[in-house]
Amino acid sequence: MTMWILIGAGVLGVIVLAAVSVPLLGKLGDLRRAGERLQRRQADALKLQDNAEQLQETLLGLEQRTTTMQERLALIKAGHGEPTGKHAWVNRP
Repeated sequence: MTMWILIGAGVLGVIVLAAVSVPLLGKLGDLRRAGERLQRRQADALKLQDNAEQLQETLLGLEQRTTTMQERLALIKAGHGEPTGKHAWVNRP
């Protein structure tokens, strides 16, 4: 009779363990999926950071070109004041 009690207690323990394990395994699956989503978002963030750095380099280049064009425009305007200057042939207002 004692043996049946031990077997019953063992079976009951396995049933309780299984009942507790099933929800836990479900939560582990949810955590895995959440981790995968975070990894995708991290990859997206790195791509955005690279794009932002490229955009910043482009803007710096445009800024340099703008400065150069402003300097050239100032030289052209300065040349309009001198009749013997480089741009003396341009019609003046």
